[in-house]
Amino acid sequence: MGTYLGGYELTILSLFSGAGGLDLGLIKAGNSVIWANDIDGNAVETYIKNIGNHISRTDIKDVCIAHLPTADVVVGGFPCQGFSLANLQRQVDDERNKLYKYFYNVIKKKQPKYFIAENVRGILSINNGNVIKSIIKEFSEAGYYTSYQLCNMADYGVPQTRQRVIIIGQRKNLGSLIIFQFPRITHNALGVPKKWISIREAIDHFPDPDCANDIPNHIYSSYKVEYRNFTGHRQTNPDKPSPTILARGNGKGGVCAIPHYNGKRRLTIRESASVQTFPENFVFAGTMNSCYRQIGNAVPVKFACLLGKELVRLEKKGI
Repeated sequence: MGTYLGGYELTILSLFSGAGGLDLGLIKAGNSVIWANDIDGNAVETYIKNIGNHISRTDIKDVCIAHLPTADVVVGGFPCQGFSLANLQRQVDDERNKLYKYFYNVIKKKQPKYFIAENVRGILSINNGNVIKSIIKEFSEAGYYTSYQLCNMADYGVPQTRQRVIIIGQRKNLGSLIIFQFPRITHNALGVPKKWISIREAIDHFPDPDCANDIPNHIYSSYKVEYRNFTGHRQTNPDKPSPTILARGNGKGGVCAIPHYNGKRRLTIRESASVQTFPENFVFAGTMNSCYRQIGNAVPVKFACLLGKELVRLEKKGI
């Protein structure tokens, strides 16, 4: 059970934790996750197996906020399917979008020093941008200076052109201005200061999954590779970062693993996890589709660690 205990710089409550990509990065930076939750049984099993048993398999709507421990930070990648650009039927009043309200209520009532929320870039364009404006306004009314940034994970050393919106909140009584700094960009396509990391660099060391090996989760979907101009069906360039690792391949909930650059098969679960910068000894539980989904829903561990280091920096400043 769990191998990552973390340090003690800042204590964290983690909502919608999934397999724990965000949590693991925050822990690696020296923080401690003291309570986590997710509704998915396989994700919870994965979390316990690799991170710790402080996670509760609970629907967030059933969580009693008053009984939650007090923590310095609340984090969560609240469910994003209703916000996704891939969801052509997305609506402002999609029931899934309202789940962020539960995240909001925890922050409003627990009043942590900071909060970090993660979502897909589609959240910025819903209702001509009025949804994100409403979210920022609500957090301001709850007592937080709030800012957000669209981040391309490839710009931070993750071998994947994954774009996600990161929303940061700082309790207003900590200072007159928001002092949390978003991670500094370290990579780009031109190589300044460093070149993007390619998918080949990230996974080329793995053996052929069709040959005998003892690498955990090194198996792949038999879903045939057919190139089409659609998410998850485009050709993978070995010399560029991977396309976004998906949680769902279509609006009906089917999982679609990214094609391997050899054109003969899909990425294995293990390869997908490496693109998401999970450690190679991090083992996923559940069916093949569940494992792919857990990985696709995760925040890349490397990027999460950068967020965690910023929290440590603030704590050491005595804010």
